[in-house]
Amino acid sequence: MTRTCYVAFPTQGAPPVTVAGRLSLPGGDGLGAVVICHGSDGVDGRGGFYAPALQRAGLATLELDMWAARGSTRGAAARPRSPIETVPDAFAALRFLGAQPEIDPARIGIMGFSWGGVVTLLAATRRLADPLRGDAPPFAAHAPLYPVCWAYGAVPALALDELTGAAILLQTGGADAYDAPDDAPALAASLRKAGATEVSLIVHPGASHGFDRDLPAQTINDPFAHRGAGGPVEMAFDPTAAAASRRAITAFFARTLA
Repeated sequence: MTRTCYVAFPTQGAPPVTVAGRLSLPGGDGLGAVVICHGSDGVDGRGGFYAPALQRAGLATLELDMWAARGSTRGAAARPRSPIETVPDAFAALRFLGAQPEIDPARIGIMGFSWGGVVTLLAATRRLADPLRGDAPPFAAHAPLYPVCWAYGAVPALALDELTGAAILLQTGGADAYDAPDDAPALAASLRKAGATEVSLIVHPGASHGFDRDLPAQTINDPFAHRGAGGPVEMAFDPTAAAASRRAITAFFARTLA
């Protein structure tokens, strides 16, 4: 039986904030766990699409609400200026989980959607992980979903170099309006060069940004879209891609956090 509770813990951000989250614990001790980071629209059901499958695989889940702590409303216009501002939230979650008696601190992974996918990738860099994780081991595995693949070689603050070495599963949609078709393969190649021990890439054909968001189709405007030129982005649920993504992520974390 899975036990669910709502928790809160302080971050080391500037300024520090107190972040809330939904913690779900399957029965047993020495559990692996997965931190789930939402996208620009906040907690919108995507985390809830993956969490039960991860719990059935014997993994605890902690879905963060990074916006409530900052008084942010939903959407690209109201989010913080950079995902780097919310990376401390992920490491606060890592330290919180590692202190729980049911959790093995060496078996904690992280995943996220869009904005949360950027956080998931940045958390694999030593320059951010080492000062923020304290005495906790680094994240053991990272699974970013459609994390704006073009940005890391173009925005210096988002550079992905000197990685911790943890395994990475990158998933994107083949029709994602943020990126050009070759951006995801280029990002995967750069992660391998930067020190990731394992990098897997899955591109879901014809899927848009937010393909696993089981809500009515939506068009948003984002200055990071179209490789930084800005403009509209369609987000449409693709049940085939979503189901395949959930299977891939569950298998990835079941293996890497075993």
